[in-house]
Amino acid sequence: MPTSLAANAAAQTSSAPRSAAAPACDPTRTTPVYRGKVPSAKEVLGISLGERQVTAAESDRYLETVAAKSERVISGTLARSAQGRPLKYAIVGRPELLTKTGLAKVRLDAALLRDPRTPGKVAEHIAANGVPILWVTGNVHGDEPSGTDAALKVLRDLSDRSDCAATNILDKSLVIILPMQNPDGRELNSRQNAYGFDMNRDWFARTQPETDGKLAMLNKYPPVLYIDAHEMGGTSYFFPPNADPIYHETPEEAIGWINDIYGASMAAEFTRQGIDFFNRDVYDLFYQGYGDTVPTTAFHAAGMTFEKGGDSPYPDRVREQYLTQWVTLSAGVAKRQKILTQWHKMAVDAYQQGAAGKLEPNQIYNPPNKVDRQVPDRKVRHWFLRADDPAKRAEVRTIVRRLQRMGVKVSRLTGPLSVPDYKAYGRPEAKTTLPAGTYWISMAQSQKHWIQAMLNEDSYTPFPYFYDVTAWSMPLLGNVSGGSSGVELKPRATTVQPLPAEGSARPGKAPKTAILQLSTTSSAARQSAGWLRHRLDRDWKLKHTVLSPADVAGGKLAGVKVLLVPNGPAAAGYDALGEAGRAALRNWTNAGGRFVGWQGGTQLAARLGLTTTTLTDPTSDVPGSLLRVKVNERSPLAKGVGATAWQFYAYDVVMRQPDPAKVAVAYPAADSPDWFVSGFERGAAELGGTAAVVDEPVGRGRAVLFGGEPNFRAFSDGTAKLLRNAILGGDPANVRALAGPAPWSGPARQAAGLLQGESPIRVSVKAPDAAKAAAALRSFGATWSVRHAGGVVHYVVDNPRGLDIAHHPWARRLPAAIRKADITPVAVVLP
Repeated sequence: MPTSLAANAAAQTSSAPRSAAAPACDPTRTTPVYRGKVPSAKEVLGISLGERQVTAAESDRYLETVAAKSERVISGTLARSAQGRPLKYAIVGRPELLTKTGLAKVRLDAALLRDPRTPGKVAEHIAANGVPILWVTGNVHGDEPSGTDAALKVLRDLSDRSDCAATNILDKSLVIILPMQNPDGRELNSRQNAYGFDMNRDWFARTQPETDGKLAMLNKYPPVLYIDAHEMGGTSYFFPPNADPIYHETPEEAIGWINDIYGASMAAEFTRQGIDFFNRDVYDLFYQGYGDTVPTTAFHAAGMTFEKGGDSPYPDRVREQYLTQWVTLSAGVAKRQKILTQWHKMAVDAYQQGAAGKLEPNQIYNPPNKVDRQVPDRKVRHWFLRADDPAKRAEVRTIVRRLQRMGVKVSRLTGPLSVPDYKAYGRPEAKTTLPAGTYWISMAQSQKHWIQAMLNEDSYTPFPYFYDVTAWSMPLLGNVSGGSSGVELKPRATTVQPLPAEGSARPGKAPKTAILQLSTTSSAARQSAGWLRHRLDRDWKLKHTVLSPADVAGGKLAGVKVLLVPNGPAAAGYDALGEAGRAALRNWTNAGGRFVGWQGGTQLAARLGLTTTTLTDPTSDVPGSLLRVKVNERSPLAKGVGATAWQFYAYDVVMRQPDPAKVAVAYPAADSPDWFVSGFERGAAELGGTAAVVDEPVGRGRAVLFGGEPNFRAFSDGTAKLLRNAILGGDPANVRALAGPAPWSGPARQAAGLLQGESPIRVSVKAPDAAKAAAALRSFGATWSVRHAGGVVHYVVDNPRGLDIAHHPWARRLPAAIRKADITPVAVVLP
């Protein structure tokens, strides 16, 4: 049933404050009364909260002080960051709840409500007498600090206030406060953590210890509310309702809480106080790696992103963050019984949908938007993961463990199973016999929404606006064989006991390896190099050094056998190398070095004349999708990969290599049975028959070049294996046979010099809407280049500083301007 739009007002903004008598025990108009047991931040830190941002150490110190002084608070550490800093949390509630017995009872009640088998009378009793678990978190992006200080203020108020507004929350809930999700980023004043990860994208894969520890704690204390406090550009405030698109497997009751309980309460309070805000714009609820989508899909919680404009003075930022946190907590306890009742209902509904094989349809929550693509009308009752390829053992077990750690029951076939409608990933249905040992995941579970989100063949993007990527299927990312069935089956199977983490074997004797990071200021370069360092350090245990362009120019390539050049601004890197650095790279490769590059690194190789592959910008719209690629099994890159893999692709260069012997991995012809795209695409057929990875001799050396990122967010394990083979594998025969300098430099270098810069904004519209789109862009003072293809006009909008949407001065206002211009876009991709 569609969520009520009563609180809409489209992209809602505040009006002048209204004078009205405060209701009894109003959350914000009740005068705070402190008991005096807990010292203020001023007394402990020498500053009031909001006076300036507290440091990570100050936040920890104040949290521990509050816990030591108040019988309402216990504290702990749920993880340590990449640089070893603790992630401190506080559990706040009535003293009797904070005993070992009390906390066990809260966890048991939550488990019973999440279990569809719990008898109705038992669920009713818990809903009437139990307490919901409410989470408040901040600072997942290190340079968005105000949520931390606000959460500490909420902690102090709940720990020491005796007035009815505070005791109302304490009496009817258990609150978990995690003030700082990214202490390394806070200390570095960086959006990412120390390894360059945006940890608001890491949730389903949990590659980072900060995310992994947080999710372990969430599974121990599952939320009905999860607040994730952020900052953005400007001075306004965003809170839900969210923009379209919203992922189809999002339970309707949770959206109802977000829109009609929490969102409506905040809108009323901000309107009363005359504080500027907006909603239903820009920030969506789609990609299943956010701090709002994962709590919603996996825990059936109201997962909510709050965004305060970072251009406001810091005291105002903290005050408004505190206001949303306090109002939301208060609104939740006011509807406690209804929320707990519906929480159990969502578990029952999910189980019943899974048993019936029913996938949720796509919906539009913000008219006049329209569904662009509907979820197929096909039943899905079962998912299967093949386990009969020894080379994929680690990848399969990683997926199984991730599912298990999110409460999913996984079984294993004890005998062969005939499946009449088996649909392997990206293939048509066919009768298949699955062997014993195949992993079986029934959809008849309370975690049905999460199972579909993680094992899907496609995300079925309903609406062509993209705040992030549109494909994230774990089996495709891991290049694991599997598929689904919609018929009723009764497999012979046993439950798989919890799997341990996969170990990491050291590679033995490895070539001396270095990373060339093209820029220290580019966000794309920091992330790609950081993802690579993480993979080398933690997964492959491969020693390496990090070089700058100046290091290369200064002769520090001496002794290096493999040079890894991840994404980054190729033009800036080329200039920074200077003549000395460019000559050093050419000479090193010609003398036997192995240059392994991707995205910006591939563009740099082309600029240097290290490849005969021609690179061009795409004319398609593929904002972040998975495409099946064919692997040349004679290539040394193919070891353990198989005949096909899944390449993550997001507006990457199109690579054309005339010599098939130099193509290690290729996109299949767009009209062949092998062609398949998981995620949004318009015009992706231009990739058909082009190269995804080239491997060619350069003198006595070798250039291995990927068009896209092979190690995307360190969770694209399937193509990461290609990268590992590029580092540790042998040379192809055509490299060993060649001697002398590389004989080329011309056309490929010239084409590379014409490529666009990094992190542009993209707007694609049908030709009749081109003038209106240009006018909308012009209204922001934008500059752009234009490409025409197949009746679509593509505006590639300059973003010279590479800013993401949270910090860009106007990108978040672009969708509203396009709607106002009455344009139905082909695609809008924000940085």
